[in-house]
Amino acid sequence: MGSTKKTVKQLLCLLAVVFIFASINFSLYLLLTCRLSNNFSGATQAKMVDVGKYLPHVEDSELPKVDCSLKLTENLPVLDGAAALVPVYAAIIDNVYPEGSVKYEGGVFSDDNYYGENFAPDSKMQYKNTVRGYRAIVDGDTDILFCASPSEEQKRYAEEKGVELVYVPVGLEAFVFFVNKNNPVDSLTTDEIRGIYCGEYTNWAELGGANRVINPLTRLPGSGSQSAMDAFMGDKKISSKSPLAVFGASIGFSFRYYMDGIVDNSDVKMLSLNGVYPSRENIENGSYPITAKFYAIYRSDNQNENIPVLIDWILSDEGQQLIEDSGYVKIKS
Repeated sequence: MGSTKKTVKQLLCLLAVVFIFASINFSLYLLLTCRLSNNFSGATQAKMVDVGKYLPHVEDSELPKVDCSLKLTENLPVLDGAAALVPVYAAIIDNVYPEGSVKYEGGVFSDDNYYGENFAPDSKMQYKNTVRGYRAIVDGDTDILFCASPSEEQKRYAEEKGVELVYVPVGLEAFVFFVNKNNPVDSLTTDEIRGIYCGEYTNWAELGGANRVINPLTRLPGSGSQSAMDAFMGDKKISSKSPLAVFGASIGFSFRYYMDGIVDNSDVKMLSLNGVYPSRENIENGSYPITAKFYAIYRSDNQNENIPVLIDWILSDEGQQLIEDSGYVKIKS
């Protein structure tokens, strides 16, 4: 009799252990597997720009050529800029500057040169991206910076250094929002986008999509795209997202040509805003609701006489054609 009770107890303990493990596995399935099996997320992270595709004076470069009346040979301004604008300022160097003006540490371009580490100090092309680029222009290490509008922190840095920057609009670009290609949502309104980022909408089902938590991605503070996003939000503050958002379906933001031309990520799609797709035509005719100017920026006390010469050329018909051929929208029609 005693042995029978002992066997029953052992069996009950075994069943309890099985039940506990089954409960844990079922909970993990609901929390992770079920959510991640169709969460439309992974591809919404932006990729790095492949600088090697946009090197001046290289035979197989993807940079456009124009009939160029301006050829600079001395006092060459050092050009730098945001990742999204590498094709623009690299094309300017390719068309206007002489061969040998772009130099690399060790004499050759490195495939690991994702943040401009391989450009030599005396190279006329640099690549520090937006955050480091604004510091470089203020500190006098760069002559012309090609970027979107600065953040408040970047403005303060210039003021603290007693530096006045001149911002010359040289082209137009669309500020876009993108999701994974499998996300059924194709269009949102600008108010819905703001609602996502300030926490009013937390599930795609609230916006006509699947029953998935929304994971609103942000970018590095001070980057061109994050500064543009902050401006887009206006008085609304970007809220902290739910810890569960990491298991949801993402939405991100960037500039149109960076997504569509430079990184060319086929796993994402750009959203229409207010029913208007961010095509070049819709940017130029003003129907797409969020267009942004990008600038050639220089210090007002910079004495390099070729800075105004080069900027005047960029605003000429030849320069504006180069802006357009680089994948952007000219600012002067």
